[in-house]
Amino acid sequence: MNIEVYCDESYPDLFLSQVPSARFLVIGSLWLASENREPFKEEIRELRNKHKIGGEFKWTKVSPSRIDFYRDILKWFYEKKDSLRFRCIAVDRQKINLIKFHDNDQELGFYKFYYQLLHQWIYSFNNYVVFCDYKRDRLGNRLETLKKCLAYSNLSASVENIQFVRSRESVLLQLSDVLTGMAAARVNNRLAVSEDGSGSSKHEATLFLEKLLGRKIGPTSLHEKKFNVFRINLQGGW
Repeated sequence: MNIEVYCDESYPDLFLSQVPSARFLVIGSLWLASENREPFKEEIRELRNKHKIGGEFKWTKVSPSRIDFYRDILKWFYEKKDSLRFRCIAVDRQKINLIKFHDNDQELGFYKFYYQLLHQWIYSFNNYVVFCDYKRDRLGNRLETLKKCLAYSNLSASVENIQFVRSRESVLLQLSDVLTGMAAARVNNRLAVSEDGSGSSKHEATLFLEKLLGRKIGPTSLHEKKFNVFRINLQGGW
């Protein structure tokens, strides 16, 4: 089977920030069969037209005026069952030792966690293409190195390509952004709730998805296929 993966991240510069705004870096990924790409894009286009959504949709744009669209697209994501899956990795900045394990290189550490995100869901006899939200790397070969490492550790699968794509060019990458932002907000306790118990539009959208999933967004087992949250244990184990 040919598989496509659309990746985004939340708080990517967290490791080196002098004034960190969160505790967990989150890297997310949306997985689907290549044959579903065009039908899924058309269905998302129909939802955007229904709600008159122009430009990009993303986590930072969740607002009261757009909440109906975000509820609809989350419901659409859920109803695709295992044909559209999400996985993210949450990395605790308080437990990162960049000097000991990553040669004091934040960028190297970042891509090592990208490897951990992808490796566990690459299965034998499948072909994979990975699309990552565009970011400027200090070294120009990080994605090629990531591809080689995944290929060496998954000899019976084929990682055909890993490439950067700008989010404005891919609605599937935009959906990955929404789900990644939602997971990052939940694991970092960044969903605002007022004194009367009401929440922001982001909080409302998160509660909507959690009701569909039947659980609060948080760490899951490796075998959870729909919305998998891998809170990596930097002392070893799951």
